[in-house]
Amino acid sequence: MIRGNDANPGHLRGGDLTKLLHILFDSRSRRALVAVTLLVLGAVSACGSGAGKEILVDGSSTVFPISQAVAEEFRKERPDIQVPVGISGTGGGMKRFVTGGIDVADASRRIKDSEREEAAANGIEFTEFTIAYDGLSVVVNSSNDFVSCLTVDELKRIWEPGSNIKKWSQVRDGFPDKPLRLYGPDTDSGTFDYFTRVINGEEDASRSDYTASSDDNVLVQGVSGDPGGMGYFGFAYYTENREILNVLGVDGGSGCVKPTVSSINDGTYSPLSRPMFIYVNNAALQREHVLAFVTFYLKNAAELAEEVGFVGLPDSEYQSQLDELN
Repeated sequence: MIRGNDANPGHLRGGDLTKLLHILFDSRSRRALVAVTLLVLGAVSACGSGAGKEILVDGSSTVFPISQAVAEEFRKERPDIQVPVGISGTGGGMKRFVTGGIDVADASRRIKDSEREEAAANGIEFTEFTIAYDGLSVVVNSSNDFVSCLTVDELKRIWEPGSNIKKWSQVRDGFPDKPLRLYGPDTDSGTFDYFTRVINGEEDASRSDYTASSDDNVLVQGVSGDPGGMGYFGFAYYTENREILNVLGVDGGSGCVKPTVSSINDGTYSPLSRPMFIYVNNAALQREHVLAFVTFYLKNAAELAEEVGFVGLPDSEYQSQLDELN
């Protein structure tokens, strides 16, 4: 495609080209026709040679900090490659991925059967990579001094469809008669899918009268600015904001456990510890720069994941995935 702009006279606007052809053809000059032909070919060549390589990544806002960190470090080695990373949520990213709209999908849950079927119908083959572990974190405002732990049953009664709990006193005897306002991921989020499945017992089953966003930073701002607020999102967003939020322990039946690198890694933070994934289009993997990016991702995921608040896999798990990739 030839696109023109004032800053790049080597490219022609469509309107300018039409006018030029009209003038030159009216002159019936062979020399002018040859000149125009060479100019057009030169513009096309310039457009092609200036096109940079790009890897399109989109999906989970939870996985975003890892992929963004990987993309930034990768571009230090390969500045010729652009790696824009979006945050449309796991579901939003999958919608693009299964139709071939992006090369890499960030996901805070495994691909659904319906998404797998849609990908197959569109001729999209892919590979799943596990890149880190996360502890989905339940948080309250930093001024909250009366709750440090909730049971899975209490969380279910708060978040289940049809729940009419609107005050903390309705959650547990002894809690103050203060408003309880909820903040959480929207329905395109893999975090939403995971939380509703392990807490409410059914994926996508949730009360709807809460402040929802696909951007975890919006949820952080909401809870941190609301004395009665409670919300949930990935561990990395808590660690980045630990000075303005309190994280709660969760009692899954074996006592209260708070999310930490150790409790997430050994699985004692249950049932809210979970793996994080990227899905890569196999056709895209045939391109050298995409293969180089995914290889770089797996070689550096442990270090970079921990830098942004996640828990890396054992080295052997990354190596086994690298072996399959190569």
